[in-house]
Formats: sequence, structure tokens, C-alpha cells
Amino acid sequence: MLHFDLSGAKHLPPQGVRDELGRQLKSMEEQYGADPAETSPGMRFAGVVERAYKQTNLQVAIIIDEYDAPLLDVLHEEERLHDMREVLQEFYQRLKMLEPMIKFCFITGITKFLDGPSGKAERSQLSIFSTINNISTITMSPKYSALCGITEEELTTTLAPDIALLAEANDCTPEEMRQRLKTHYDGYMFTRKSPEIYNPFSLFRAFETGEIGNYWFESGTPTFLVRQMQKYRTDITALDSIEADVDAFDRPTESLEGPIPLLYQSGYLTIKGYDREAEMYTLAIPNQEVQIGYSKGLMLSYVGVKGNDVKTGFALKFWRALKKDDLELALQEMQAYLAGLPYVEGFKKKLEEMANVEGFYEYTFYLIFSMFNVYARTQVKCHGGRIDMVVLMPQATYVFELKMHETAQKALEQIDTKGYALPYDTEGRRVVKCGLHFDLDSRTLDEWVIG
Repeated sequence: MLHFDLSGAKHLPPQGVRDELGRQLKSMEEQYGADPAETSPGMRFAGVVERAYKQTNLQVAIIIDEYDAPLLDVLHEEERLHDMREVLQEFYQRLKMLEPMIKFCFITGITKFLDGPSGKAERSQLSIFSTINNISTITMSPKYSALCGITEEELTTTLAPDIALLAEANDCTPEEMRQRLKTHYDGYMFTRKSPEIYNPFSLFRAFETGEIGNYWFESGTPTFLVRQMQKYRTDITALDSIEADVDAFDRPTESLEGPIPLLYQSGYLTIKGYDREAEMYTLAIPNQEVQIGYSKGLMLSYVGVKGNDVKTGFALKFWRALKKDDLELALQEMQAYLAGLPYVEGFKKKLEEMANVEGFYEYTFYLIFSMFNVYARTQVKCHGGRIDMVVLMPQATYVFELKMHETAQKALEQIDTKGYALPYDTEGRRVVKCGLHFDLDSRTLDEWVIG
């Protein structure tokens, strides 16, 4: 078996990628021999496969991890992307000519540069597999839907002893720990009939460390993904539930018309439901780990402040005040925070250019509450229109309406007139209505009325 791991080729220039491929090929050449006439990574790759086949009289198994890693940081830079594509194409195109000597080849990656949803090859100038016509995409195949994760059955049977040890370390019962693991790491679905899958990396890290943490996001939200979201002006508050047909999210990277395919392919969105009659999928954020991780990662780009600074500062105070059912104190904290936002350099100009302050307000508090896994939704549809923001805490539901050119009292009256609070009256929590006024000059709350 020949195993290539291109995760080590991230952030490298084309020559650096050639060098990394050469480094991995060197150990294979030490085993099967080398030929000085083979000068490029693709030629050396072909030579290794041919010699391994002849020496063993067996077909070769090939695994390529993160095949697209060198491309991700240059997706938005046409010249660099072209140069990187040529390096990888020279390497991968050998798979076609080596087909008689290959038992199977398994390729993993985030982006999709080969087949479209229909199974027919979609060619473009970006395709690094343009010379290969025998690659099958199994991402949405029911047969392989549980291949790359841990199922509920595996968790409760094979991994039951690990759950018991983790529960003991955290002073809770195994059943309570199982539910915490499900909330934090479960929820991935790769086909409309797929079982829900746990993130194996984070799950086993939790077993290893004895703590439930956000391990998948330790390195932060990928730059290429943030750039893609900014390019298409993605409404991040709408990612909790998106209806789309398969062509909208399982499509080649080179034909992107929005960020949804990358969000889906990189695990920030997953399938949550399927309407067979309409042939429409529902996509949503998989679990708590993803919700918290992407919120912290997007805070800097969308709000201009660092996620960790917000969480340990204002957000914690605001959340604790709401947890104590003290909305007045929470709003005082909000007012002080907005008045002195520590924007990163260059963000104030971006803020001045924003189409509306209300959008900034929505993004800010959506991301803040998401970091605490608190239900906070903006522009919530109801029979009377759209509610600016709804926040669900264990003891109360908070319904907020924001005004910039009218008073806070007018905002509160709108909540009553349009019946914004009515959908929550039967949920067993106390419903608190709040009208807010945002001052455009000071860029902070200057008035609120609680009803």
C-alpha cells in the first residue's frame, strides 16, 4: 500500500508542494527502488507503482489523504491557483495510466474537483482530475454513509467502557455523558438515509483527555472558508436551517455560486432532513462543537473583535445576567460593550460602509450567543412579520425588537401589535418583551423598554 498525506503541503508554494511529494516518495523509493530519469513527482509516483507491482506481482493499493490541501489557501488567487493546479495535475494524472496495476485508490479531501451530483464528470480549467474518467464520488452514497465516523450503535456498544470512564472523570452517569457526547459531537449525515455520525477525531480526543472540548477547531476556522463567506456576503444567521436541492451543495468547487457547497463539504453544514416529494434537502449546523467553533472563528471577520476576548468579557457577563433573569443588568452590559467595542485595525472603516447597523447588531449577538450554545435567532418569521431577535434561556424567552429611527417604546409596541411573542406563550417559559433603540452616532444602545 502507498499512502500519501498532503496535509503537510498546506500553505506551501508550488515548488514546496513538489518537495513535499518528493519527500514522501523517497521512503517508497527506498523500498522499491528509484530511477534517476524520473525527475517530476508524477514520474516518480508512476515509477514506484510500476516497480512495486513487478516486484510483488500484486496490484497496488493507494490512499491519498487531503488531496486538495495545497489548493485551499489559493482558491481566490487565480494565478497561484493555476500554478498549484498544474503541480497536482501532473501528479494525479498518472492514476489513469497506472490503472491495470492499481487494486484500488481511495482519495479524501474537502473540496470537490471531479464529479458532479449526476455522476457525470464536470470538466473545467480548475479540474485536477481532467484526464481521469474512472473516479467515483462516494460522499453521498448510502453504502458508505457511516464509513468515516462513529455511529450511535458503535458508541453504546464497543465504546461503552470509554463512556463509563469519561462519566466517572466528570462526575456524571454514563447515560448523562452519552447525551453530552451526542449534543457536542453527533449530528453528521452524509445521505438522506444516513445514520447520524459522531466526529471521530473529537470523540476520541474527549476520551483521551477526559474533557468534552472543541477539538476540531483548535486551529481555528479555515481562512479559505471565511474568505468564501465574505465574498458571497453570507448571512451567517441563516445557516441553522437551509433548504436546497442537491445541485446547490454537492457540486464541484470550480463552479461555486455561493459558500454552501464549501460549508457542506468541510463539515460546517450537514444534511438534517429530506423532502422526497419536493426533492429538497434541509442543511443545518451539525452539533454544538461546530456551532461554538465557527462562531468564534467568524467573530473577527464579521464583527471586528476577537472571539476569545468577547467570550471572556462582555458575552460572559451578558449571559450570566440573563441566566439570573436580570435583563436590565444584561442591557447595561450590552450598552457599555457596544460603546467601547475594541475593533481590530481597519474594521471601523468596514463598519461605516455596512449597509445597515441592524445587520451588524444581529451578527454580533447571534455569534455571541452561539459561543455559549444559547438559542439566539434573528429575523425569526412569524404570522405578524419578522422578529429582530429571539433568545431562549432555561427560565425565559426574550423577544427583542430594534429601532434606529424610532423610540424603544415604538419597538415594544410593535412586538405587541404584530404578536411577535405569541408563538412562545405556550412553551412553559416566561416571555419577556424588550424594545431597543440604537443610536447611529454613538453606535450603542441609548434606550430600552422592558415589557
